[in-house]
Amino acid sequence: MSHKENELSIISNMLPQIEEQLAKITKHHNHVSEVATPPTYVKKKQSMDYVEISYMKMMADLYFPGWSWEIINTEVLGTEAYVVHGRLTYYDSGIKRVGDMTAAHRIQRSRDKDTFVDIGNDVKSANTDCMKKAFNMYMNIADDVYRNQIIDLKEEDIVLVKEKMIEAGFDDNEINRIQMNAKKGKITKLDLDNLLKWINEGPNKNKEQK
Repeated sequence: MSHKENELSIISNMLPQIEEQLAKITKHHNHVSEVATPPTYVKKKQSMDYVEISYMKMMADLYFPGWSWEIINTEVLGTEAYVVHGRLTYYDSGIKRVGDMTAAHRIQRSRDKDTFVDIGNDVKSANTDCMKKAFNMYMNIADDVYRNQIIDLKEEDIVLVKEKMIEAGFDDNEINRIQMNAKKGKITKLDLDNLLKWINEGPNKNKEQK
Protein backbone atom coordinates (compact mmCIF):
# COMPACT_ATOMS: atom_id res chain seq x y z
CA MET A 1 0.00 0.00 0.00
CA SER A 2 1.35 3.39 -0.99
CA HIS A 3 1.77 6.27 1.47
CA LYS A 4 -1.14 8.15 -0.15
CA GLU A 5 -3.42 5.11 0.01
CA ASN A 6 -2.50 4.67 3.67
CA GLU A 7 -3.44 8.26 4.43
CA LEU A 8 -6.80 7.85 2.70
CA SER A 9 -7.44 4.66 4.65
CA ILE A 10 -6.74 6.42 7.97
CA ILE A 11 -9.04 9.33 7.06
CA SER A 12 -11.78 6.90 6.00
CA ASN A 13 -11.56 5.07 9.33
CA MET A 14 -11.78 8.34 11.20
CA LEU A 15 -14.85 9.63 9.35
CA PRO A 16 -17.40 8.40 11.96
CA GLN A 17 -15.50 10.18 14.76
CA ILE A 18 -15.13 13.34 12.64
CA GLU A 19 -18.84 13.38 11.81
CA GLU A 20 -19.73 12.85 15.46
CA GLN A 21 -17.49 15.74 16.53
CA LEU A 22 -18.92 18.05 13.86
CA ALA A 23 -22.44 17.15 14.99
CA LYS A 24 -21.52 18.11 18.57
CA ILE A 25 -20.18 21.47 17.38
CA THR A 26 -23.33 22.17 15.36
CA LYS A 27 -25.59 21.24 18.27
CA HIS A 28 -23.58 23.43 20.65
CA HIS A 29 -23.76 26.46 18.34
CA ASN A 30 -27.48 25.96 17.76
CA HIS A 31 -28.01 25.94 21.52
CA VAL A 32 -26.01 29.15 22.01
CA SER A 33 -27.87 30.78 19.13
CA GLU A 34 -31.22 30.02 20.75
CA VAL A 35 -30.29 31.56 24.12
CA ALA A 36 -32.47 34.65 24.58
CA THR A 37 -30.46 37.77 25.44
CA PRO A 38 -31.81 39.33 28.68
CA PRO A 39 -33.42 42.73 27.92
CA THR A 40 -31.17 44.35 30.52
CA TYR A 41 -28.15 43.84 28.25
CA VAL A 42 -29.85 45.05 25.06
CA LYS A 43 -29.36 48.73 24.29
CA LYS A 44 -30.43 50.93 21.42
CA LYS A 45 -28.41 53.40 19.36
CA GLN A 46 -29.89 55.29 16.42
CA SER A 47 -32.86 52.87 16.34
CA MET A 48 -30.51 49.85 16.14
CA ASP A 49 -30.32 47.23 18.90
CA TYR A 50 -26.93 46.17 20.22
CA VAL A 51 -25.58 44.10 23.12
CA GLU A 52 -23.17 45.18 25.83
CA ILE A 53 -19.70 43.63 25.60
CA SER A 54 -19.86 42.52 29.26
CA TYR A 55 -22.72 40.14 28.43
CA MET A 56 -20.97 38.71 25.38
CA LYS A 57 -17.78 38.08 27.38
CA MET A 58 -19.83 36.36 30.08
CA MET A 59 -21.47 34.11 27.47
CA ALA A 60 -18.09 33.35 25.88
CA ASP A 61 -16.73 32.35 29.31
CA LEU A 62 -19.76 30.13 29.89
CA TYR A 63 -19.97 28.35 26.53
CA PHE A 64 -16.43 28.65 25.15
CA PRO A 65 -14.10 28.75 28.18
CA GLY A 66 -10.46 29.47 27.45
CA TRP A 67 -11.11 31.94 24.62
CA SER A 68 -8.67 34.79 23.97
CA TRP A 69 -8.61 38.00 21.95
CA GLU A 70 -5.62 39.47 20.13
CA ILE A 71 -5.30 42.72 18.20
CA ILE A 72 -3.47 41.87 14.98
CA ASN A 73 -3.37 45.28 13.39
CA THR A 74 -4.72 48.82 13.73
CA GLU A 75 -5.09 51.52 11.13
CA VAL A 76 -6.26 55.11 10.96
CA LEU A 77 -8.27 55.97 7.86
CA GLY A 78 -7.24 59.58 7.46
CA THR A 79 -9.05 61.59 10.11
CA GLU A 80 -12.35 59.77 9.72
CA ALA A 81 -12.13 56.33 11.33
CA TYR A 82 -10.02 53.97 13.39
CA VAL A 83 -9.86 50.35 12.18
CA VAL A 84 -9.04 47.27 14.25
CA HIS A 85 -8.16 43.81 12.93
CA GLY A 86 -8.61 41.34 15.76
CA ARG A 87 -8.32 37.58 16.20
CA LEU A 88 -10.56 35.39 18.36
CA THR A 89 -9.11 32.06 19.52
CA TYR A 90 -11.51 29.64 21.18
CA TYR A 91 -12.20 25.96 21.84
CA ASP A 92 -15.18 24.30 20.19
CA SER A 93 -16.00 20.90 21.72
CA GLY A 94 -12.28 20.41 22.36
CA ILE A 95 -11.14 21.70 18.96
CA LYS A 96 -9.03 24.87 18.82
CA ARG A 97 -10.45 27.37 16.35
CA VAL A 98 -9.38 30.82 15.18
CA GLY A 99 -11.44 33.55 13.57
CA ASP A 100 -10.39 36.99 12.35
CA MET A 101 -12.58 40.10 12.30
CA THR A 102 -12.27 43.77 11.40
CA ALA A 103 -14.30 46.76 12.56
CA ALA A 104 -14.10 50.52 12.15
CA HIS A 105 -15.24 53.27 14.49
CA ARG A 106 -15.77 56.84 13.38
CA ILE A 107 -13.38 59.28 15.07
CA GLN A 108 -15.27 61.88 17.09
CA ARG A 109 -14.25 65.45 16.40
CA SER A 110 -15.12 68.71 18.13
CA ARG A 111 -17.77 70.96 16.63
CA ASP A 112 -15.16 73.13 14.97
CA LYS A 113 -13.63 69.86 13.62
CA ASP A 114 -10.10 71.01 14.44
CA THR A 115 -9.51 68.72 17.40
CA PHE A 116 -10.32 65.14 18.39
CA VAL A 117 -12.79 64.69 21.25
CA ASP A 118 -11.31 61.51 22.77
CA ILE A 119 -9.10 59.43 20.49
CA GLY A 120 -8.50 56.89 23.26
CA ASN A 121 -12.22 56.20 23.51
CA ASP A 122 -12.45 55.87 19.73
CA VAL A 123 -9.69 53.25 19.76
CA LYS A 124 -11.40 51.38 22.60
CA SER A 125 -14.76 51.49 20.79
CA ALA A 126 -13.25 50.11 17.58
CA ASN A 127 -11.74 47.19 19.48
CA THR A 128 -15.01 46.55 21.35
CA ASP A 129 -17.00 46.59 18.10
CA CYS A 130 -14.54 44.15 16.58
CA MET A 131 -14.79 41.76 19.53
CA LYS A 132 -18.60 41.87 19.50
CA LYS A 133 -18.71 41.09 15.78
CA ALA A 134 -16.38 38.13 16.33
CA PHE A 135 -18.37 36.79 19.30
CA ASN A 136 -21.53 36.87 17.21
CA MET A 137 -20.01 35.60 13.96
CA TYR A 138 -18.00 32.69 15.38
CA MET A 139 -19.80 31.82 18.64
CA ASN A 140 -23.41 32.76 17.74
CA ILE A 141 -23.72 34.85 20.90
CA ALA A 142 -26.73 37.23 20.84
CA ASP A 143 -28.00 35.90 17.52
CA ASP A 144 -31.50 36.97 18.53
CA VAL A 145 -30.46 40.63 18.82
CA TYR A 146 -28.35 40.68 15.64
CA ARG A 147 -31.04 38.83 13.63
CA ASN A 148 -28.89 35.80 12.86
CA GLN A 149 -31.14 33.10 14.26
CA ILE A 150 -32.66 30.35 12.14
CA ILE A 151 -36.27 30.74 13.17
CA ASP A 152 -38.01 28.11 11.02
CA LEU A 153 -40.02 25.59 12.99
CA LYS A 154 -38.33 22.25 13.54
CA GLU A 155 -40.08 19.10 12.33
CA GLU A 156 -40.95 18.14 15.92
CA ASP A 157 -42.58 21.55 16.42
CA ILE A 158 -44.75 21.06 13.32
CA VAL A 159 -45.76 17.60 14.57
CA LEU A 160 -46.59 19.06 18.00
CA VAL A 161 -48.80 21.74 16.41
CA LYS A 162 -50.68 19.09 14.43
CA GLU A 163 -51.20 16.89 17.51
CA LYS A 164 -52.47 19.85 19.55
CA MET A 165 -54.88 20.87 16.78
CA ILE A 166 -56.27 17.32 16.53
CA GLU A 167 -56.72 17.21 20.33
CA ALA A 168 -58.48 20.59 20.26
CA GLY A 169 -60.93 19.40 17.60
CA PHE A 170 -59.88 21.45 14.56
CA ASP A 171 -61.08 20.15 11.19
CA ASP A 172 -58.72 18.74 8.55
CA ASN A 173 -58.86 21.86 6.36
CA GLU A 174 -57.67 24.12 9.19
CA ILE A 175 -54.99 21.65 10.27
CA ASN A 176 -53.68 21.36 6.69
CA ARG A 177 -53.67 25.16 6.31
CA ILE A 178 -51.56 25.64 9.44
CA GLN A 179 -49.25 22.77 8.52
CA MET A 180 -48.68 24.19 5.03
CA ASN A 181 -47.90 27.67 6.40
CA ALA A 182 -45.44 26.17 8.90
CA LYS A 183 -43.63 24.17 6.22
CA LYS A 184 -43.43 27.23 3.95
CA GLY A 185 -41.79 29.24 6.74
CA LYS A 186 -44.77 31.57 7.18
CA ILE A 187 -45.01 30.43 10.81
CA THR A 188 -41.74 30.53 12.74
CA LYS A 189 -40.47 29.81 16.25
CA LEU A 190 -41.28 33.41 17.11
CA ASP A 191 -44.96 32.64 16.47
CA LEU A 192 -45.06 29.26 18.21
CA ASP A 193 -46.17 30.37 21.70
CA ASN A 194 -49.03 32.49 20.36
CA LEU A 195 -50.04 29.72 17.94
CA LEU A 196 -50.24 27.16 20.76
CA LYS A 197 -52.34 29.58 22.84
CA TRP A 198 -54.65 30.04 19.85
CA ILE A 199 -54.96 26.27 19.47
CA ASN A 200 -55.69 25.80 23.17
CA GLU A 201 -58.65 28.18 22.88
CA GLY A 202 -60.18 25.67 20.48
CA PRO A 203 -61.89 26.03 17.11
CA ASN A 204 -65.29 27.12 18.50
CA LYS A 205 -63.92 30.11 20.43
CA ASN A 206 -61.77 31.17 17.47
CA LYS A 207 -64.86 31.10 15.20
CA GLU A 208 -66.71 33.32 17.68
CA GLN A 209 -63.85 35.82 17.68
CA LYS A 210 -63.94 35.96 13.87
